[in-house]
Amino acid sequence: MTADVCGLVLAAGEGQRLRPLTATVPKALCPVGNLPLLDHALHRLTGLGLVGPDAVAVNAAYLAGQVVAHTAGRAHLSVEPDGPLGTSGGVGRLRKWIDGRGVLVGNADAYLVDPLREPGADITAMLDGWDGETVRLLTLPCLPGTTGGFSGDRFAGFSLLPWRHVQTLTDEPSDLVRTVWRPAEAEGSLELIRYQGHYADTGTPALYLAANLDAAGDGLADPSAEVTGAATSSVIGAGARVAGTIDRCVIWPGAEVAAGESLTGVIRAPGGLTVPGL
Repeated sequence: MTADVCGLVLAAGEGQRLRPLTATVPKALCPVGNLPLLDHALHRLTGLGLVGPDAVAVNAAYLAGQVVAHTAGRAHLSVEPDGPLGTSGGVGRLRKWIDGRGVLVGNADAYLVDPLREPGADITAMLDGWDGETVRLLTLPCLPGTTGGFSGDRFAGFSLLPWRHVQTLTDEPSDLVRTVWRPAEAEGSLELIRYQGHYADTGTPALYLAANLDAAGDGLADPSAEVTGAATSSVIGAGARVAGTIDRCVIWPGAEVAAGESLTGVIRAPGGLTVPGL
């Protein structure tokens, strides 16, 4: 890396496609593998040496108080009080904080895993040799039968923006596809960086469950969880209680599965909220 870079995790979205799970919890704080999605993104930036409020920012809008409390002291916080400004507006609102630097922007709902590399090390190619002028997108090949994307690739959760583009952004609601990525593509300054691991959008219950099952492997339970029933290939959160039978499920922190219950392919939240994912 040759240019000065800061990091930004976009965590303002409402997560409408994940409802009712996001009725009381912001999407960025929904756990994958017993770790909030936001923390996955922050850990990846830490692996690149981007740590603390001077180097990392997080934006918040929907249920912003929860994001602020969860992130306080670890990142510079940008609250959008009138609702989410979109990916471009969120960056534009942070122009003074970015202050001439390039910015590595990650979506909080991106699930990335590379079994051969630690978080951060898996996306070092985004920064290696960057001259501070081009726009870079982390990508994977488009899925069969899909259209759009960029030269046959699809976005995989992170983009690297030069100051020359950031300085013209406003805090009006808009998205980076329109204000930065497509203009850079048109001028021949868009670079696609292939991700070597697995990426998933966690925006729907099915995709969210799939990400958790990938993280679970043969099963993952927090040490404070109480499991007296049977659990197969599931993620069980802190303080959860499983007395029944679960298979390929996500049991959120503090949630319960009663004796006699048998759940397959669902997300169980506190209060008995159960959302199918298969």
